[in-house]
Amino acid sequence: MDFTIFSKELKEKAKQIAISLEEKQIEQFYEYMNLLLEWNEKINLTSITEPKEVILKHFIDSFTIQKYIQEGQKVIDVGTGAGFPGIPLAIIKQNTEITLLDSLHKRILFLEEVISSLKLKKIKTVHARVEEFAKNKLERESYDIATSRAVAPLNVLLEYLLPLVKIGGYCICMKGSNIEEIKEAENALTVLGGKIEKVENMLLPNSDIQRHIILVKKEKESPAKYPRKPGTPSKEPI
Repeated sequence: MDFTIFSKELKEKAKQIAISLEEKQIEQFYEYMNLLLEWNEKINLTSITEPKEVILKHFIDSFTIQKYIQEGQKVIDVGTGAGFPGIPLAIIKQNTEITLLDSLHKRILFLEEVISSLKLKKIKTVHARVEEFAKNKLERESYDIATSRAVAPLNVLLEYLLPLVKIGGYCICMKGSNIEEIKEAENALTVLGGKIEKVENMLLPNSDIQRHIILVKKEKESPAKYPRKPGTPSKEPI
């Protein structure tokens, strides 16, 4: 896809969710997409390789949570994969401090190249399992926002995210069409000190692709035992 077509497609879709992009930002997204598709031939980063699909299902999808994030906040994207939603947020919210956490070193190498090529500031990568990272006293309950897209069922995801968020902060859980897992997460919310404040349902622009954003407020400290050792949260959800 040439830049002119890409620019028109991205701007039109972004405008439909009330986001206005500068020319430099569009150029950054274009370079990001090309790096994603280039690296994807070497390592498995995404099954979405058609440029229009990358724009809608990766970039626009990532934009949907930006209204819940204030400039200057400290944000962590857990299980970021190819950088979604963290890198798109770093491009459109340049004064926000963003940490990209992933357990696979090859993905971290890709993310480092994107950050360098796009000259992004206030963003860093961490190669770690979230179960171990959240035990670090310097990181635990230090973030305003913890977010994640398509990483785990909600009751498992909350065990990963809530221990990282400070009291009064939020987990932003990005989900598809099935949110029956909210009922199954009631116990995890109680145990970990969270409360669902809002569930937003939407369709991505000009599509029938349904998305849910689950906004969870951290109301009290998470018990020190959580998250449990790697693998346990998914095998034995709270």
